[in-house]
Amino acid sequence: MINDCLIMAGGSGLRLWPASSSRKPKQFLPAAKDGTESFFSLSLERALQVIPENDGRVIVITGKTHMPFVITACSKLSTAEKKRIVLIPEPEAKSTAPAIACAIAYAGKTGGWNRTMLVLTSDHIIKPLDVFLKNSNTAARYAEQNKLVVFGISPSSPETGYGYIETAEKLAGDVYGAAAFREKPDRKTAEQFLASKKYFWNSGMFAFRCDFLADEYRRLAADVFRSFEKLKAPDKNSYTKTKGLYVLDAWTGLKKAYKQSTVISFDYAIAEKSTQTVMIRAGFDWIDIGSWDDYAGLLSGNSPVSSGGNTVADVYTAGTDGCFVDSDIPVALAGVEDLIVVIRSGKEGSPPAALITKRGKTQLVRDIVEKIKQSDKTDIL
Repeated sequence: MINDCLIMAGGSGLRLWPASSSRKPKQFLPAAKDGTESFFSLSLERALQVIPENDGRVIVITGKTHMPFVITACSKLSTAEKKRIVLIPEPEAKSTAPAIACAIAYAGKTGGWNRTMLVLTSDHIIKPLDVFLKNSNTAARYAEQNKLVVFGISPSSPETGYGYIETAEKLAGDVYGAAAFREKPDRKTAEQFLASKKYFWNSGMFAFRCDFLADEYRRLAADVFRSFEKLKAPDKNSYTKTKGLYVLDAWTGLKKAYKQSTVISFDYAIAEKSTQTVMIRAGFDWIDIGSWDDYAGLLSGNSPVSSGGNTVADVYTAGTDGCFVDSDIPVALAGVEDLIVVIRSGKEGSPPAALITKRGKTQLVRDIVEKIKQSDKTDIL
């Protein structure tokens, strides 16, 4: 049984810039054309289904500036569901290893170190839910045997934007020993991975017992975990209540713990070094919206010019075909084809920015983001 779910909801998601930015990352964008659900709210729904109703908890760790988006999404939940959620605003961003260390320290000190935790990403689409729940139950069984469990995704292409898991022997059903974690490969290596049938995409979702993982941190990444282990259990004054949600924004020593912790990902700190890792081959569909081509495909209709779930403005066209528009101001397109147009006017408080790219070339947005990072205009990110 999974006792607690951790949703990591930080980051910036700049592959979908300028709709996604450090102020409003990808996970808070609409995950469907009607705009009713965000990637984060779908992750929240999954987490609430996984944990038991009596003492299960969903722990959400996010940046302070992202808390309004998290609270807005959570405020739509029932009173009973809100009681099962704890929000922890990070004092500073330090990657995934400190975030997970913070979560297991909180779980261990408030519910017991023998609790089993499932770490979920907040910016993917996963379906169907019943298959995900079945795979999660399998993960819980292996986690209870003091294993670090990771979900692996069967690769459908030689993707160079994902990390990979190399499998060892088959343990049972869709469960394998994990031989190694591989970093994002070049094209030739990715093609070799795909052909071998032994490699799977790393989903970034893990399950474990908190006491087991605490021992792994002490053994493999003591400089990350040490400061969190010293924290005392939060008392009632450590929380504030906002819209029926418990926000752990006054946990004594948390700011210092983050300051003293190392900046490092969970993969580098723990997963790549642990010798007790098993992989579950996911039976569910896992969609990572990694480019504007992907996102436009998710939100597009069948019309010659379509608009996304973020669009709140009118779009006017003449002699235009195959275009996608995501803008908060009116846009007119004349005599153009196969363009993706994204405009943010600054109405939400962020600096204005616009992106115009040809369909099929949107991976180049990563290069644009790097150029912006090297300039003196990084505020637009």
